[in-house]
Amino acid sequence: MQKEFDKEYKFFPKTFILPSEFGEFKNTFANKALNNRPVYIVKPEAGCQGRGIFLSNNFEDLSPDDHYVVQKYIKNPLLIDSLKFDCRLYVLVLSVDPLRIYLFEEGLARFSTVAYKVPTKKNMQNMFMHLTNYSINCRNKGKFIFNKNLEDSDTGHKRTFTSVLDHI
Repeated sequence: MQKEFDKEYKFFPKTFILPSEFGEFKNTFANKALNNRPVYIVKPEAGCQGRGIFLSNNFEDLSPDDHYVVQKYIKNPLLIDSLKFDCRLYVLVLSVDPLRIYLFEEGLARFSTVAYKVPTKKNMQNMFMHLTNYSINCRNKGKFIFNKNLEDSDTGHKRTFTSVLDHI
């Protein structure tokens, strides 16, 4: 969609599907000093639960034959309590023609467990800072805060979508 409707999809970070777009991905590094290279988040083609995800600012970290989805990393995300977060909304598409979609009344927000800092060589490997996956952050012993009930829905590292909207 981004290739077809570039203007309408400016909000969406540049994305490459490897290996077919490896050459185009490699070209984004041309004539850029190491400290001025873009940072990308690299996700395995068929991964889940955060396995195999890493950040990179060097195309040589990847082989032209690797199967990944590579997306420009958003360096200045919206933060809550200095933490990165994402929101999950749950929908049911009942029909496409006519279009009939149901949105579940509550969603979920997942938070990182380490205060966010712009990626550098020193912190790029800190997945507790850069990823919001529950399966990763729940392993950050002593840092991950579980919510015990709905009254705690605006604290911890797994919150309700409504609590995020209230905060914003």
